[in-house]
Amino acid sequence: MTRNEGSLLGDELPRLVTDVPGPASRALGRRLRAVESRNLTRIADDWPIFWVEARGAAVRDADGNTFLDLTGGFAVAAAGHANPRVADAVAEQVRRLPHALGDVHPAEIKVRLLERLAELAPGDLRISILAGSGAEAVEAALKTAVLRTGRAGVVAFTGAYHGLSYGALAATWGPHFREPFREQLYQGILFAPYPHPYRWQGGGDPLAGSLDAVRNLLERTPAGARIGAVLVEPIQGRGGIVVPPPGFLRGLRELCDRLGAVLVFDEVYTGFGRTGRWFACEHEGVTPDLLVVGKALGGGLPLSAVVGTPGVMQAWPPSTGEAIHTSTFLGNPVACAAALAHLEEISERDLVERAGRLGRRLRERLDDWVARYAAVGEVRGVGLLQGVELVADRASRAPASELAGRLVLAALRRGILLLSEGPAANVLAFSPPLVITERQLDHALTQIEHELARSLSP
Repeated sequence: MTRNEGSLLGDELPRLVTDVPGPASRALGRRLRAVESRNLTRIADDWPIFWVEARGAAVRDADGNTFLDLTGGFAVAAAGHANPRVADAVAEQVRRLPHALGDVHPAEIKVRLLERLAELAPGDLRISILAGSGAEAVEAALKTAVLRTGRAGVVAFTGAYHGLSYGALAATWGPHFREPFREQLYQGILFAPYPHPYRWQGGGDPLAGSLDAVRNLLERTPAGARIGAVLVEPIQGRGGIVVPPPGFLRGLRELCDRLGAVLVFDEVYTGFGRTGRWFACEHEGVTPDLLVVGKALGGGLPLSAVVGTPGVMQAWPPSTGEAIHTSTFLGNPVACAAALAHLEEISERDLVERAGRLGRRLRERLDDWVARYAAVGEVRGVGLLQGVELVADRASRAPASELAGRLVLAALRRGILLLSEGPAANVLAFSPPLVITERQLDHALTQIEHELARSLSP
């Protein structure tokens, strides 16, 4: 146990008993540097802390410091870290059956999870392929699209993040992710501009401009005849919490219907209640052909899925005993148990509705920052997924990346876990557990605002 006796209850406020990072975290950083490849974990004098326990929205590090998590563990912990129902389900499943024979002799619990996904998914989405990460599920979706259409080309979008394994990386926008591996990446991905209202550079209306660009790629380029899928995030997460204008998803739906392309929504970041609906696409009432989910699905365990319509999923050939897409841990029973428990917790505690309600409270506080601080260029988001874009000045809208970095570090020293997103890492991203209390949220925002005001004072 750490120097703080007792387990976290989940509704604590920050309590710091050492400098941050403390001596135990710094020692762990030195040990990790000796055994983990470079480029994975940033290790410096001021970063990172090492977690040893978490509950609800509270995290305890190796030095006994308690933090409030405004990241939700990368939006994973929808029903809170170490949710008791999820923990109990995992413990019971580990004792009974930790592993089965995936695509040969599956676990019974996989059937129950796939049935639950079919109930929750919008529209006619009810046939699934399970995977272990969002990137794997994206790649399963792209495989499905090429089987369905016979066309391997894909339209993706600027600012997109779909994962870093090779198939997903090919559809991810960031040049710093792509360039080291450029020669090995699939070249059939074409990028259209995402309709980012605050940073649109195409002139005219972002919505019309983006849809026209997609239409041109599909209809008027030599590669258009080879495009079988349009892959898009209904709200960009790592791209900077970018919410497209109303009508964007519907416009893509109409284009794909007319031109015979498969429409894929990547809701790994936004799925399972974060935006105040089970899925972000439901805000616009648009159903894709394929829905990619992950992060919150597993309740803290690695699990993802692509869920499709029967018509599209029929493109996969019948099984002859040798699956052409599978893995050793396909439908892992422990991950399935965690997912079922997590989905039950979200549903029974009305966390989807709570995300919408608490998201409005969060947004009111953040909107006040726009009025009070010139460095806050824009606040945007839906539900408990909100972003604060920091700029050098509102006229130029030049990204204030250094300010964002200082605030992330200052928040850490005040016991608040916060991250920045976007191509310039200048967007403070808020994706707390959906169970965060109003007291915790208000405290965290007050601490961050204090540091924002201090950073901007002459």
